[in-house]
Amino acid sequence: MLDLITPHAILPNLKAGSKKQALQDLARKASELTGQHERAIFDVLLERERLGTTGVGHGIAIPHGKLPNLDRVHGVFARLERPIDFDAIDEQPVDLIFLLLAPDHAGADHLKALARVSRLLRDQSMCEKLRGSDSADAIYALLTQHEASHAA
Repeated sequence: MLDLITPHAILPNLKAGSKKQALQDLARKASELTGQHERAIFDVLLERERLGTTGVGHGIAIPHGKLPNLDRVHGVFARLERPIDFDAIDEQPVDLIFLLLAPDHAGADHLKALARVSRLLRDQSMCEKLRGSDSADAIYALLTQHEASHAA
């Protein structure tokens, strides 16, 4: 996770009332981090959602997309203040969102990053800890320490 996310890429108390608003807020943060246009990021995310929801169940969504001109895979994590309807596959509202943006040419890297995030967020105790944390530093520590302890 250290290569995907930084403490600046964490929104610990995102106030979003809808899926669209959450994606807009994530696109804005991703724009700050990547230098890409916010609108281009938002459009890529909306396009991906039209293919099928990225709400994977258990209160989790992993919106993702590819953009030209990115140097590497970037992640943004948001813990929502209140769960929102995200058209998730289990029809449960979402309160943890991990956004992934990859360069156009990053085939395997993009899929590996998605698999890593998915694996991490399938861990119920990890999700409970993330839901109980309200600072970016605490969330960053959880996201990065988990992988470090499993890689050892």
